[in-house]
Amino acid sequence: MGFGQAVSTVFSKYATFSGRARRSEYWWWYLFTILVTAIAFILDSVLKINTIEGAGGIKFGWLYLIVTLALVIPSLAVTFRRLHDAGHSGWWWLVILLCGFGGIILLIFALQDSKPDNQWGPNPKGL
Repeated sequence: MGFGQAVSTVFSKYATFSGRARRSEYWWWYLFTILVTAIAFILDSVLKINTIEGAGGIKFGWLYLIVTLALVIPSLAVTFRRLHDAGHSGWWWLVILLCGFGGIILLIFALQDSKPDNQWGPNPKGL
C-alpha cells in the first residue's frame, strides 16, 4: 500500500474502529499527519494567526488547531485497526495514558507483523 492509497483508506474509514490495518497503512497515515500539521503550523506562523499559547509558551493558530482536531478521530481509528491487526485489543492505546513507557509499548505493538486471521477479521495481507 502506497502513501496516497493509505491516506484515502484511512479517510474512507474515518471513524471505523473495527477491522484491521496493515503496517503500511498505519505508518503512511502518521507521515501524512506529521506533514499536514507541520504545514498548518508553518502557515499559522507565516500568516501571523498565532492566537493560542500552548504549554511551554509555544504559540499556534486556528489552522493548526482545526487540522489537529480533524485528524484525531481517524488517527485513533487507524491505531485501533493496527492493534487489531497485530492481535491486540484496540483499547491498548490507553496504555500511553497510564505509564511512562506506554508509548514504547504502543510502538512495539504497531511494529509487529500482521497476525493470521483473528477475531477482528481476515489477514489484510491475504496470506
